[in-house]
Amino acid sequence: MSVMSAGKLKLIQAALKLATESRSLTSLGLRELAREAGLNPNTFYRHFRNLDELGLQVLGYIADELKTGVRELRNVADTSDQAVASTVSFVYRYFLENRAATTVAVRELYGPSPLLRRALENQLDASAREMAEDILSLRLVSSRLPQATVLEISHMTIRYLLFRAMDYIEKPEQRLAIQQESERFINRQFRGALLDQLDNAELEALVASRQHP
Repeated sequence: MSVMSAGKLKLIQAALKLATESRSLTSLGLRELAREAGLNPNTFYRHFRNLDELGLQVLGYIADELKTGVRELRNVADTSDQAVASTVSFVYRYFLENRAATTVAVRELYGPSPLLRRALENQLDASAREMAEDILSLRLVSSRLPQATVLEISHMTIRYLLFRAMDYIEKPEQRLAIQQESERFINRQFRGALLDQLDNAELEALVASRQHP
């Protein structure tokens, strides 16, 4: 993650806080934003050309923190189940500790700014590609799974976790159940995809082995 100035970071964090109040990043007022950040309004233009650019920086700030933490977890995982469990735990814990990030990311995915919608879609795509690359390079799934299949499941996983994070935040009594459900969802996607790679004879042999252990 690149180092940013203190003023720029204050504006980004102020935008995240204000954007939780049911507004898009691009609808924030400059004076309001500067006041929340404790800066002179003119300071805004030292760091950003307009609110769209601020929005892009805010989304990038969220994505960088998440991707760095998740990639470190996958690099120390020994098994696919361990990688899934640690990743799900980290992502939900991050969103719980950074509730504004969750609200902003979900809202902007369907928000009024086409620029921010595309940027968030691109970031989700990039996260999915990195997830697929790590899974394949660390051999966390069977080599029988095609790269395209791993990428497809990674895309589904990223979006699933983003939207379930809202429930995780708002329903504390269900957090353990949501985490376990998320782990099962991801594991079933990969195991189901692996079954798709088996021919009929292999499927019949697998069924027979389950019926007569």
